[in-house]
Amino acid sequence: MPALVLENVEVIYDKVFLAIKGVSLEVGEGEMVALLGSNGAGKSTTLKSISGLLGPERGLVTRGEIRFGDRSILNLGAPERVAGGLVHVLEGRRIFGHLTPDENLVAAYRGRSAGRFNELREQVYAYFPRLKERIKSKAGYLSGGEQQMLAIGRALMTEPKLIMLDEPSLGLSPLLVQEIFGIIGEINAREGLSVLLVEQNAAATLDIVGRAYLIEQGQVVMSGSAEVLKSNPDVQDFYLGGAEHTDYRNVKHYRRRKRWLA
Repeated sequence: MPALVLENVEVIYDKVFLAIKGVSLEVGEGEMVALLGSNGAGKSTTLKSISGLLGPERGLVTRGEIRFGDRSILNLGAPERVAGGLVHVLEGRRIFGHLTPDENLVAAYRGRSAGRFNELREQVYAYFPRLKERIKSKAGYLSGGEQQMLAIGRALMTEPKLIMLDEPSLGLSPLLVQEIFGIIGEINAREGLSVLLVEQNAAATLDIVGRAYLIEQGQVVMSGSAEVLKSNPDVQDFYLGGAEHTDYRNVKHYRRRKRWLA
C-alpha cells in the first residue's frame, strides 16, 4: 500500500482562483519522490493540500481524494495529520528564531516521555552535529543552512512516517545543498522514512530521488523514474541547464515546447 495517494486533487483560492487541477501522485512506503516545477507551478499548494494548511490562505480542496496510509485525511485538521505521522517542512524554514535549537526541538515534540525525547533529540544531533555545536545560540542567528537543518530536525521530533520538504535548497550555496540533500537521503535509507521533496533545483533533486513528477500551471505534465526524467530532452532544456544543441535564440520554439504538447 502506498504511504500517500493523491487522486485528481483540485484546489481553489478565494473561491475563484484555480491553483491546481487534477493532480494525482503516489509516494510509496520508504520511497523518495520529487515534485518538480518552476515558481508558481503549484508545488507548495499541493503540499499544503496534503498537510491541511490551505485554510489560513483561504484555499480549499474542492475535488479529488487524499489518502495517507489506509484512510482519507481530507476531513482531518493539520494537528491530526501530524499526529498520524505526516509532517510538512515549510518553505523558508519557519523556525522559532528567539529560541535555541534545543528549545525548538522541545517545542516540536508531541509526547510526554523524557526518555523518548532524549532519544529523538540525540538522533537529530547525530544527523546534524552542527546544531549541537550551536546549541546555546538563538536560532535566528544560525546560518541559512543551519536553520534548514533545524527545520528538518524539528520535523523529525514528531516521529513522522512521511516528511514533505518544500524547497530545502532555497537560498543555500551548492555545497550546502549537496550536504543537506545527502543527509535527507541518509535519513530516508536508515529510518525507512517516506519523503516527498518539492524543488526547483531539478539537477540536485533527481540525483537523490527514485521517481519524480513535473508540475506546470497546476497540472502534472510528466512523471517517471529519475533517470527517465533526466534523459528527457524537454526536462534537460528547461530544468537541467539545456542540452548543447539547444538554440535559445529560437524563442518561439522555446515557448512552444514548454507547453508540453506532444
